[in-house]
This record gives sequence, structure tokens and C-alpha cells, in this order.
Amino acid sequence: VLKTLNSWFWWENIWMPINCTWADFVDREGLVFPKPQQLYATIPCAFVLLLIRFFLERYVAKPLAKALGIKNVRRVKPQPNPVLESYFQECSRHPSQSEIRGLAKKCNCTVPLVEKWFRRRRNLEIPTVLRKFQEAFWRFSFYLTSSIVGFIFLYDKPWFYDIWQTWVGYPFQTMLPSQYWYYIAEIGFYWSLLLTLGIDNKRKASGDFMAHVVHHLAAIGLMSSSWCGNYLRIGSLVIFVHDTADFWLEAAKMSNYAHWEKTCNVLFIIFAIAFFITRIILFPFWILRATLYQPTYYSTTPVIAYFFFNGMLLTLQGLHLYWGYLIFKILKRFIFLK
Repeated sequence: VLKTLNSWFWWENIWMPINCTWADFVDREGLVFPKPQQLYATIPCAFVLLLIRFFLERYVAKPLAKALGIKNVRRVKPQPNPVLESYFQECSRHPSQSEIRGLAKKCNCTVPLVEKWFRRRRNLEIPTVLRKFQEAFWRFSFYLTSSIVGFIFLYDKPWFYDIWQTWVGYPFQTMLPSQYWYYIAEIGFYWSLLLTLGIDNKRKASGDFMAHVVHHLAAIGLMSSSWCGNYLRIGSLVIFVHDTADFWLEAAKMSNYAHWEKTCNVLFIIFAIAFFITRIILFPFWILRATLYQPTYYSTTPVIAYFFFNGMLLTLQGLHLYWGYLIFKILKRFIFLK
């Protein structure tokens, strides 16, 4: 069964133009092609990034936070109680008075003690400001580095200025070393985020955890698929467009945690401008135009991957519009309500 599914998944008509086979993508003089098995390198890369994250959070972000006046608040842990812990995990974090009385009888203790236990246990779930600052610092460091490195990789490439060049010679476009490392690092980063979701700061909304899981898996899937289909030119542009706005948001968060209100406001406005330029203007009118419209000039028979990639990118644009609406509401409130 696995062999059959594997043959279906790697069917040529899914990934490449008509009259092309996988045999055509063997490295030869002057041409180097991306290979699916190379994506295994993203897993060790994720662990390397986790080590870098640990070092930065502990030895750079933590001293910086202390210098900015952000204190490490130590919360009192409740006494170990298997009955209350089981109820907290499986039933409710905010039990009613009748439930508290029932738990008090079951544990042979007073109602105030049970209330105090749940209050302390809930407090443990709330991330400290220091922890939030460390997380924001790591994301800021990666997105800023990725944006700088991405620009260095792309600024001298013809497809960075002329989007039509992303399809010239496709699918026989050689893979550059810069594209290899750019992709491996980005996919490894999202693997690392996926691995740490359980220990990272819990979000306020209960469905936010699953939303992050879906988002990270979709990012990994989209980048991995573009790797297998040799869409590296357009894929690197998609990555660059997204990373260039994100580090401004993380910088605004860090300023907020340090109570630098004016700096936070300025950085958020810069983030909003960068977001609208990259996600609302460049992404649909530059990237999507290249993926939806331009391939028809190079092939009259679109492959299945064409519809898959564009479906994912259109879904991403829907998220951009939703996030843009929320950012606009915040800016409106900021400008008119101070």
C-alpha cells in the first residue's frame, strides 16, 4: 500500500510539465536540481536552531530584559495534589462553587484551600513578561537575520526585479547554494516552532494552539512542495516578502514588555505599513500574478501542482486580508481613541 501511495504521490503529471520525467532532473554539468531527500536536513537544522534559541534567550535576551527593567516574577507552585491536577487538566480550570465543595470533600480539605490551589495552578499557566520577551527576542532575531540574508541572496538576481524571470527556463533551472541554505533554514525554523509549541507561551484563545499547528504545518508543506517542484525562485520571493514585516512586530512586542510606549507605537505603525505593502500589495499583485497568470505563457497544460500551490497561496492571501482588517482596527483605535 505504501509503495502504491508513494508512486501516486511522485507521479510526474502532479509535479512537472508534460513530457518531463524525474529522469530529466539528474544533476549534470551546469545544472543542479533540488532533491526531495535533501529535505531531511531540515530536521537536524531545527535542533541546531533550538540550541541557538536557547543560547540567545538565556545569555542575550535575559540580561537585556533585566537591563530594561523586566523582572523575573517567580510564582508560587501549589502543593502536589493528583486529584485536583487531574480535574484541572481534564475537566475545568475554573470550577464552580459546587464543584469546589465536592473536590474539597474528596481531598479532605477546606474550600478556601481548593480555591487557592486552583488560583495558583492557573497562574502557572500564564507566561511571565520575561518569558514573553525572550520568545519575542528569538523570533525578532530570526526574522531580522532572515530578511537581511534573504536580501543579500536576492538583490543581484534578475527575478528579484523582473518577476517574469522566475519562469524562464522552467523546470530546468539550476539550484543555487544560497537557495538551498535559505530553504533549509526556513523549513528548519518552522519545524523548531512546531517542536516547541507545547512549551511556548500559551495563547489566550483555546483554538489558537491548533491554529498555530495548522499554520506551521502548512508553511512546511508549502515550502517542501515548492522544493520538490523546483519552484525555488518564486518560493524564495514568497519567504522574503513574509519575513520582512514580521521582525517589526516582534520589536514592537519587546518594547511593549519593557513599557516603552512611544517606541512600541512607532514600531507598530512601521509594522503596519510594512505589512500592508508586502502582504496586501506586493503579495497579490506581484507574487500571485506570477503564480496564477504567468505560467500560462510557458505551458498550455497546467499540472496538478499549479492548482495546489495557488490554492494554498490564495488561502494565505485570505489570512492576510483578515489580519490586515485586525491591524486596521487597532490603528483606527490608536489614532482616534489615543
